[in-house]
Amino acid sequence: MNTPTKITAFTQAISDCLKENTFVSITLGNYKGNVDNLKNIYIKKTIIKAEEKLSFTYRYKTNDIVKNYGVKDAVAEIEKALSNGFKFASLFTTNFDLLLEEQKGNYLLKKKDASKSTLPSLSHDNKKNHLITTKGKTYLTELRITDNNGNVFKTTQDKYKQINHYIEILSSLLKELPKKDSLHIVDMGSGKGYLTFALYDYLTTVLNINANVTGVEFRKDLVTLCNTIAKKSNFTNLVFKEGTIESYTNSNVDVLIALHACDTATDDAIAKGIKANANLIVVAPCCHKQIRKEITKSKAENDISFITQHGIFLERQAEMVTDAIRAMILEYHGYKTKVFEFITDAHTPKNIMIVAEKLINPKMTAFYKK
Repeated sequence: MNTPTKITAFTQAISDCLKENTFVSITLGNYKGNVDNLKNIYIKKTIIKAEEKLSFTYRYKTNDIVKNYGVKDAVAEIEKALSNGFKFASLFTTNFDLLLEEQKGNYLLKKKDASKSTLPSLSHDNKKNHLITTKGKTYLTELRITDNNGNVFKTTQDKYKQINHYIEILSSLLKELPKKDSLHIVDMGSGKGYLTFALYDYLTTVLNINANVTGVEFRKDLVTLCNTIAKKSNFTNLVFKEGTIESYTNSNVDVLIALHACDTATDDAIAKGIKANANLIVVAPCCHKQIRKEITKSKAENDISFITQHGIFLERQAEMVTDAIRAMILEYHGYKTKVFEFITDAHTPKNIMIVAEKLINPKMTAFYKK
């Protein structure tokens, strides 16, 4: 079947305004086709992985389905939709609006004054207000997350998102801490210091808290690097110290953090936090070798032995048992605990976080010790 001339003219107008960069959006409606519950198609331009595409939202009676097409395929898809059930279409540009309507087999094409004067954002995702901004942040530039103008490199977008997600989690917890003149925080196993720097930045520049933050790391080169960056950033109360979690001694700790401390180093960190009577302990365990060794060593035979005969299930069993014991120990020592996935496992399979808040009420402490 030949495509009606008016549909061809409509789709040509779409191609032209895309080339001229005047395209705003398209709406297809008055559907009379054979697809059940389909009502409308809403089309906008977007950028995905640096490539310009048209995003189609297929509006059904009970749900929406989104598909993205390259420009050439998108125009063909629109032409197909107009030839197979959609009786009305509107093209919005910054120069004009173009309306196409079918009435009893006849197509009417009408141009009107533009109802939209500005181009919409092409961001695939709604722009988010990050707690850690990039402008003028020396440490982000030194850590090669941003360039000198504060623009996040394409290769570090995920790292920047992870940093902000960490701070989002910690922000609500930090605001619940007892009010003090100065807050003392220790980040055990701070590594290259991505989170440590961001946390200090957030505490001092966003919350305006007088904070003393210490990063503990056993690799001397990273300690030297981080102290150099802290000095360049004028972070006067942020310091990195060389050493292990086990050897670190300081009883003046309000918040203890240990992210991805390997094997029993997480337990060392928890023990340090409990001993210091820290108000907040936040750990994200890494490997769980100790319990796994014991399970493998005992080779117990019981009704659920079939689960642990597979390596991946044995590993998960060891993780669950280990982290459950950690939560119980913290509760016994007067902490209210939460265990949750803090990032998607697409970034890392080690995505469990244990948060422990010191209970002030002695009765609640007694309850958790039962």
